[in-house]
Amino acid sequence: MQVTETLNEGLKRGYAITVTAAELDAKVNEKLVEAQPEVEMKGFRKGKVPMALLKKQFGQRLIGEAMQETIDGAMNKHFEESGDRPAMQPDVKMTNEDWKEGDDVNVEMSYEALPEIPEVDLSGVELEKLVVKADDAAVEEALANLAETAQDFEAREDGAAAEDGDQVVIDFVGKVDGEAFDGGAGDDYPLTLGSNSFIPGFEEQLVGTKAGEEKDVTVTFPEEYQAEHLAGKEAVFSCTVKEVKAPKAAEINDELAQKFGAEDLAGLKGQISERLEAEYAGAARAVMKRGLLDKLDDLVSFDLPPSLVEAEAKQIAHQLWHEENPEVQGHDHDEVEATDEHNKLAERRVRLGLLLAELGQKAEVEVTDAEMTQAIMQQARQYPGQERQFFEFIQQNAQMQQQLRAPIFEDKVIDHIAEQAKVDEKEVSKDDLQAAVEALEDE
Repeated sequence: MQVTETLNEGLKRGYAITVTAAELDAKVNEKLVEAQPEVEMKGFRKGKVPMALLKKQFGQRLIGEAMQETIDGAMNKHFEESGDRPAMQPDVKMTNEDWKEGDDVNVEMSYEALPEIPEVDLSGVELEKLVVKADDAAVEEALANLAETAQDFEAREDGAAAEDGDQVVIDFVGKVDGEAFDGGAGDDYPLTLGSNSFIPGFEEQLVGTKAGEEKDVTVTFPEEYQAEHLAGKEAVFSCTVKEVKAPKAAEINDELAQKFGAEDLAGLKGQISERLEAEYAGAARAVMKRGLLDKLDDLVSFDLPPSLVEAEAKQIAHQLWHEENPEVQGHDHDEVEATDEHNKLAERRVRLGLLLAELGQKAEVEVTDAEMTQAIMQQARQYPGQERQFFEFIQQNAQMQQQLRAPIFEDKVIDHIAEQAKVDEKEVSKDDLQAAVEALEDE
């Protein structure tokens, strides 16, 4: 077998590989010898079929398989000896398309090699970590929000008109073309106006009604309504308003605390304080991470595989296009062209991705099975009732596993770098932290 270099420019590599007819024939014979003990053929005992007959019967069928294994072996040997790591799957093609049995096999292999990553002195990296304490005002604000979510309703004075946000207790009967339909009636139903829990346009028509009043509400079922026999149909609901109630925030006391699983109000405040500080710490970590990535981006410079940059730029352009066109759900639209801005961002992402991968490998950073299981379970919660099916789907899908593993690996590498860097803590207000987070989103 001959391997001849044909291209070596920057990170681009090209090789001509020749597999001789004799090598290919030897590989076919090797595979026949392996198979011979299990072959049965009329007139011969199992495992006693002559090699010449086996070759005549199965040789043609094994040539393609032998050719692929021989070429794969040549590629693997090349990468072991050269130390090259291809950025993407190498492009391999046979050049003598008029090949026939007895000819040598000529193959061209081309790829872009991953670059050598320069050493980085992490001890010289200086970072700032923002620290926010959960003060009394923040805890009280969170308590007030909890009380609002636990709100109750109390009857308005006689003759009061219902306002948006009020609760009306109604009896109703819905009809389409004068005929009542299943599921279109209810008694003593507590409907919060503005909750959008009924058909669009229904709740707005009850604003201004009073207890004891009857009102016909006319609405049209959405075209995509789940009950096909009602989809797109106009319906009239005869409603009787029995009560009008105004929202009343729950009192902030031990009873409220117990509704949220705490023993008393002091315990609930402690839980809120811990939750807030955990949220602040998460936001502060995101700010510090961006600062670290900025510093690493300034510290290193090396050639990037054009194919990786191009693929990343296309992905960025595609993702941003969908964010700007949220009404388009599928991907059967025209190709989105990457701009210079997309390419610049792609170069940064590829550079930092390769650097973090190198640093993580040298530090022997690994994602544990427990961490993967936790990540899968967190994702599975988005599919209530189908958690088991989701878990099995991930287990059988290597690409999805990698998508879940990658951010965990990156975060662990970031933590590893931060442990070696000089980190100064700076106590700031919640508003300062919020401004820093918003600055990240604007970039």
